[in-house]
Amino acid sequence: MDNRKEKILVVDDEASIRRILETRLSMIGYDVVTAADGEEAIEVFNREHPDLVVLDVMMPKLDGYGVCQELRKDSDVPIIMLTALGDVADRITGLELGADDYVVKPFSPKELEARIRSVLRRVDRGTASGIPSSGVIQVSDIKIDTNKRQVYKRSERIRLTGMEFSLLELLVSRSGEPFSRSEILQEVWGYTPERHVDTRVVDVHISRLRSKLEDDPSNPELILTARGTGYLFQRITEPKE
Repeated sequence: MDNRKEKILVVDDEASIRRILETRLSMIGYDVVTAADGEEAIEVFNREHPDLVVLDVMMPKLDGYGVCQELRKDSDVPIIMLTALGDVADRITGLELGADDYVVKPFSPKELEARIRSVLRRVDRGTASGIPSSGVIQVSDIKIDTNKRQVYKRSERIRLTGMEFSLLELLVSRSGEPFSRSEILQEVWGYTPERHVDTRVVDVHISRLRSKLEDDPSNPELILTARGTGYLFQRITEPKE
């Protein structure tokens, strides 16, 4: 049995925040490494290979957006961004660049801890109900292997982040049935939206999935919008096994 502690990289230019998060996250069983700026973050990431990154947006040398872009070139590691920015569009930018979730400063350490647990649990989660026992679903030229958590389009592997795959898996598990944004947020991210903007996390991830899977993302055929409700995956009529 693997008893290795999950490793978290905390990146923030405020020493007090780094100390608080390092102490609290260590107390609940994580191995924590830290970085004080964007350039150091990339160095520590490449050296330590963390399981999740907590990433501040406003930092010297290289901001959180730049770090996120750099990490996403080669890694699907979960990223939770910390943002003090008031503009909703700025928060969404991090998601569009590949972050899995964000927490707005000032934040409760307990809230961040809950988000971390949720993201790590979802990324490691087994196959959802409604998926065939083989774990493999073929829809048109898309093959989804839920056991290996891999997706192929015309035999070419499509890289998805853990949360992107979990979202796709959820939609496929009830193909043809719509999910509300709130339901998706609860099922995949593990929390109930407190503000309307919270559900934008879902919208951005849907957009990212479409850009990777659809031939024409502006006119999707796989991941459809359920007007007034949320989203659904096209009904799978061919045999699943």
